[in-house]
This record gives sequence, structure tokens and C-alpha cells, in this order.
Amino acid sequence: MVITSRWTSADLDLLPEDGRRYEIIDGELFMSRQPHWHHQRTCSRLCAALDAWSRPDHRGQANIAPGLIFAEDDDVAPDVVWISTARLRHGLRDGKLYTAPELVVEVLSPGSTNERRDREAKLKLYARRGVDEYWIADWRTRAVELFRRTSTGLERAATLHEGDTLTSPLLPCFSLSLEELFAD
Repeated sequence: MVITSRWTSADLDLLPEDGRRYEIIDGELFMSRQPHWHHQRTCSRLCAALDAWSRPDHRGQANIAPGLIFAEDDDVAPDVVWISTARLRHGLRDGKLYTAPELVVEVLSPGSTNERRDREAKLKLYARRGVDEYWIADWRTRAVELFRRTSTGLERAATLHEGDTLTSPLLPCFSLSLEELFAD
């Protein structure tokens, strides 16, 4: 008999504060190093654009790498989230989110393990947990993949490249050119 341990949020509390990012998806521990400069710049620009769009009408809030706890064995820190005021009111406790934000963005980090986590494990997690849109941004190729909720989960809606403008039916009148997003 093989006994497989499942990581939980309580286990995360026991890990060292060593500058690494620890996340749990379906009971499996994922660890990554400090992000690359361009990774963080992409996160900052996306968050700033979402926040600037959202702030005037108090539609919601954008944030970088918040704790998002769906369950004891699904505890992650997405790169960027946007959550409506209504969901935030009910989902924020003790400085962590316990409900799916409408939008989650992951910015790819180099390495096949990191890419597989964002393209497979996190896509499945966010689809299962009720995220309405999932964007995967790649600062190296200057592209953004958009996944939108359908009756079967999150399905790829588009892949945008430089010259394209990022928009969403979820975010009326929001737009961000990819040239602006990835500008040096």
C-alpha cells in the first residue's frame, strides 16, 4: 500500500520564509524562485491598468500575488487578480481571498515546470473553482492567452500578440495594448 501525503495550508505555515513562493494545487506542493524583473514589470503594468479601469466606478480591485485559498489543499498566490467589489466583500478574510476572483492572471516564468504549472495545473484549478477569465501572459514572446468560462470550464478564447489590444467582455471598456504592456 502506497501512502501519499497531501500538502495543506497548515503545512505552508511551517515552511521557511526564504524568498521562495510556495503554492498548493490539489494537495501537491509547487515551489518557485523569486520572479524575473520583466515578469514583475508585466504584473505591475497589468495590475495598474486593471486598477485604473476599476477605480473610478468602484467596480472592484486588482492586486498582485494575493493569497487565494480555495481549500486546505488548494492554496495559491496568482500573479495578478481582479475581483469585483461584491465578491471581495464576501471573499476577503484575514487578508486572504477565499473565493474565486473574476479574473486571474499568471505571468509565465522560465522553465518547463513553471510553464506546465500555469498552463495545466492552474488552468484546471481555476476552471474547477469558478474563475471567469484566466490570462496567461508571456513577456518573452510578448503574447497573452485568454481563457474564458464556458459551460465546460475555461476554454481558450484568443491568443494576442504585439499589435493587438487586450479587451474583455468581463471588463467593459477596458483596453490595454500589448505594445504598452510589454514596452521596454
